[in-house]
Amino acid sequence: MNRRHFLSACAATGLAMLTRSATAAEDFDAATFEAKLAAGDAVLLDFKADWCSTCRRQERVIGQLRSDNPAYQAVTVMFADWDTYRGSDLVKRFNVPRRSTLIAFKGGEEVGRIVAGTGEAEIAALFDAML
Repeated sequence: MNRRHFLSACAATGLAMLTRSATAAEDFDAATFEAKLAAGDAVLLDFKADWCSTCRRQERVIGQLRSDNPAYQAVTVMFADWDTYRGSDLVKRFNVPRRSTLIAFKGGEEVGRIVAGTGEAEIAALFDAML
């Protein structure tokens, strides 16, 4: 591997790790999700796929918004891998039409959703609805 490819791969890996840590997100876990809903916590459920460019853009926007607005840190962000959950009871329960769907919960109820939207203002409005 030449130096340019190696450095590019390192930079891409580092960027992915920074984006993931900036969102302070966790992988979907049914028990944790249900407990947070029952407790009335603010939860953003993100149906994403690693290969989806729209999903990656949403993740970057979420990370940026959370780093810019400390109040958004109160929201738990959970990633539900589309390749794992497509066709599952979870997808049916919340009527998720496709990957890149963001669903906001507060007080155990859905308070908003975005399907394939990547705009900072619309994602910030979703966070605001959970606060």
